Amino acid sequence: MFYAFDLIWVDGSDLRQQPQVERKQQLRTLVSRSSCERLMYAQHVDGAGKLFFQEICARDLEGVVAKRKLSIYKDYGPEWLKIKNRNYSQAEGRHELLTRGR
Repeated sequence: MFYAFDLIWVDGSDLRQQPQVERKQQLRTLVSRSSCERLMYAQHVDGAGKLFFQEICARDLEGVVAKRKLSIYKDYGPEWLKIKNRNYSQAEGRHELLTRGR
């Protein structure tokens, strides 16, 4: 499965200056129109982040990305955080999972 969580470019248009909530809506529309069964829209969670992260860890997933709804796109910065599951079973051999964002 591929979970899409943000959209920064579509049909020749750069969306990085649009608020995250608007990019996410466009992404939801594109994924819903897709016939690819392996492409999933990563829903956002508002106000229950700790519970959501506990569920991510329980399902042995890599982690979550937390973003401000009105933020524009930037690679990394105070507008968004990657919060990793330290016990993720597939992290072995993936250097970027062990060093970045800790």
